[in-house]
Amino acid sequence: MNILVVGLGLIGGSLCKALKKYTYHTVFGSDINHDIEYAALRDVAIDKPFDNNFEDVDVAIIAIFPDAAEKWLCDHAAEMKNGTLITDVCGIKGRFSDRMKRIAEENGLRYLGVHPMAGKEFGGYHNSSGDLFVKANFIVVPFEDSRQEDISLLSDLAREIGAGKIVVTSPENHDKMIAYTSQLAHVVSSAYVKSPELGLECGFSGGSFQDMTRIATMNEKMWTELFMQNSEYLVYELDLLIENLSKYSEALKAKDYEMMKGLIAEGRELKENNIRNRIGQPN
Repeated sequence: MNILVVGLGLIGGSLCKALKKYTYHTVFGSDINHDIEYAALRDVAIDKPFDNNFEDVDVAIIAIFPDAAEKWLCDHAAEMKNGTLITDVCGIKGRFSDRMKRIAEENGLRYLGVHPMAGKEFGGYHNSSGDLFVKANFIVVPFEDSRQEDISLLSDLAREIGAGKIVVTSPENHDKMIAYTSQLAHVVSSAYVKSPELGLECGFSGGSFQDMTRIATMNEKMWTELFMQNSEYLVYELDLLIENLSKYSEALKAKDYEMMKGLIAEGRELKENNIRNRIGQPN
């Protein structure tokens, strides 16, 4: 296929590199920074920068922030050939996907969102990697009326670039789960580093500190868009976390040894069950 990747940041650049490394598809790259396009060309991450000839495009993968992705599709949908498959890799679906689908169908295009569960602490093309998606979870997010051939095409493409477990789910369930598994963790990490002790941690920190703070370097523009577009589910998870944290605070203030031991044991048992269930699930 001829595949257009719009946005050559961490995810878009990694998609280009993975497609060139593991597949025989032709890859066009498009970025508002043309120096990045030329860098991708030098790296053989793309076959050529996109020349706005949409007749050559079979699949367009939009790898930019949600608001920009929606605007890009609005601006270019009418230029694309009938039947082109549009997808995006944004970490939000729900109403965003509804709008993307409407724009696509009004212009004779097909739309089906995806979400590769892969990333790094720092973004940008210079941090991209052709192996970013190897063994990563990959979510395909169809509507009830989506074509099975499109679901299969994007699932096969994910496998080609090394994805591990592929999950097919609805836009609503995607947003509900991502609020817990991804967005909540980013909120917690951002809040965690606001202690005045942060500047004094050198020599006192280990793996747990690094794990908790790694994603605090997130891009504030992108993550604000994601949080706000998924506010209902994220607020639910955040309020539940605050409620659970308050129990630990209560046990400490009361110096209640048994209560604290029970809270820790409860968390341990839940995680151990989670690990056992994951081991028993097929890839």
